[in-house]
Amino acid sequence: MPTAPVIRSDVPGSFARAVFHDRHPELVRQVLGALPYGPVERAAVERLLVESTTGVLEPLGEDAQDAARWLEWGGGLWGKPWGEAPFLWAESYFYRRLLDATGYFRPGAWQGVDPFAPFKAAELAGEAVDEELAALGGLDGLPGARRAEALLSSALWGNRADLSFRITAGTGGATASDLLVDDSATLWAELERAGGGRVCVVADNAGRELLPDLVLIDHLLSGGLAAQVVLYVKPQPYFVSDATMADVLAAVGRLRTAPCPAAGAVGGRLWQAMNSGTLVVRTDPFFCAPLPFHDMPAALRGELSGAKLTILKGDLNYRRLVGDRLWPPTTPFAGAVSHFPSPVAALRTLKSDVIVGLDATTAARLDGTGTAWRTSGRHAVIQVARP
Repeated sequence: MPTAPVIRSDVPGSFARAVFHDRHPELVRQVLGALPYGPVERAAVERLLVESTTGVLEPLGEDAQDAARWLEWGGGLWGKPWGEAPFLWAESYFYRRLLDATGYFRPGAWQGVDPFAPFKAAELAGEAVDEELAALGGLDGLPGARRAEALLSSALWGNRADLSFRITAGTGGATASDLLVDDSATLWAELERAGGGRVCVVADNAGRELLPDLVLIDHLLSGGLAAQVVLYVKPQPYFVSDATMADVLAAVGRLRTAPCPAAGAVGGRLWQAMNSGTLVVRTDPFFCAPLPFHDMPAALRGELSGAKLTILKGDLNYRRLVGDRLWPPTTPFAGAVSHFPSPVAALRTLKSDVIVGLDATTAARLDGTGTAWRTSGRHAVIQVARP
């Protein structure tokens, strides 16, 4: 497959540069305001912000548990300006270093404390979640295909405000032009063809996005479309809202205790599925690696190769799936993901520059709008391919 320029954050006016120079300073402000970090942690976070915008890449300390792994991942990059590293790499390293700065890995009182936990907890506890879960009560009256469509739509749009479980609005309030590629029929056909085998789901965000993911997983299990679902989460806090095991437990608990009986039933079934092993939650250090899935280790590749279908959620997983490059948008999706070890489906709202699999007419129409359509979160894709 032809290559394309790797996305970097040293391009003036680019989305990637704005992430480091506009978004990260705001993120640092919020993190330092959300928990009462002491002077040592606060100073370390501020130093990281300066280094990542004006300094050079420095490796982890030798005492870091993953120092050797990052030395390998960063071969050829150490000592270079952050902006010269691939955007995906530098962004991942920023979050790894942020955990260091807040004491997440150091022995002491802050060890193991998720710096993003206050944001996740506030979102999960919000009244909007109760309203969204209450809509689950209307699913039982829908025809099977319509119910499946609603659940997939909710999982696709995820944390886009006020969209989860909006079952009466078809695509959750989105217009047909918002969904740029719709391979949903192929996705359901692939699941039917699999005949109840093992389905893997690689999670993206916690909170309001993880809830519809879990409801979709319950649908796959209770409807016989999957005999087992393996849900992959991050091994540590990452990219602010990415889901960890703690976030899965919080989301299942939120479902189980929801006032809506239908939501409570889903939560109960998921709990039992975890008890019985039909729902397994796993992780791997590679899910916090700064590399594309093309470079996944052999053990993880072996796990995924036995899946009847792997469903990848979200923008970051999409970047890792197709490669975080400035591909022509008409680049075939199947070619970009031919390296993946199982049939794969991407459910993604567009929040970064990379996109493949569009037809030429759609790409021209979007470019003609003069808007930041690649990064606004307004548009989405459901793309499916087999290796």
